[in-house]
Amino acid sequence: MGLSAGDWQALWLTARLAATVTALLLVLGTPLAWWLARSRSLWKGPVAALVALPLVLPPTVIGFYLLLAMGPQGPLGHLATLSGLAPLAFSFPGLVLASVVYSLPFTVQPLQAAFDGIGERPLEAAATLRASPLDAFFTVALPLARSGYLTAAVLTFAHTVGEFGVVLMIGGNIPGVTQVASIRIYDHVEALDYGSAHRLAALLLVFSFVVLLALYAGRRRRG
Repeated sequence: MGLSAGDWQALWLTARLAATVTALLLVLGTPLAWWLARSRSLWKGPVAALVALPLVLPPTVIGFYLLLAMGPQGPLGHLATLSGLAPLAFSFPGLVLASVVYSLPFTVQPLQAAFDGIGERPLEAAATLRASPLDAFFTVALPLARSGYLTAAVLTFAHTVGEFGVVLMIGGNIPGVTQVASIRIYDHVEALDYGSAHRLAALLLVFSFVVLLALYAGRRRRG
């Protein structure tokens, strides 16, 4: 017996969420990672610590505060109401916002490491050729950091696929709207349907292993 229609729906929603979050974070994380790699500001340490918070905080803590922020009385929820938008809590856009926060370090840290590894010489060479800082970034820094972008994209996508606590706090468990694969597995276990839980969990297990194997193989080839 294969996956049910509900399982496929949860998998599709999970893939859609992970792809959206990965695309957004690669755009939003690039200037932040570049600033962290280049800046000597006193704010660099606190900002880097803030970015890394999701690595050490329990997902339910992040989800709780995000839920307060997205609720009707919270700043984000109030802003959505004033803008005529649908409530963020228990919605797909809310899941995207929460996942962006939760997966932020998985994008920023690989990009920052890649930018750190470029060094000063390529950028100085570009400056001697009269390239503006923006030109040097797009023509020199980005191509040299492509391995960091690949790592960031893979880790962010995989991490978003595996989320549970944050998405449960923010999205609840609405089939077709916020019920992602990890929550669907939880539903199967609660219903004592271990066969369905095993099939879906095994699929995610294989996916995670293949992703990490491909990532390590790519790093080894580049090394």
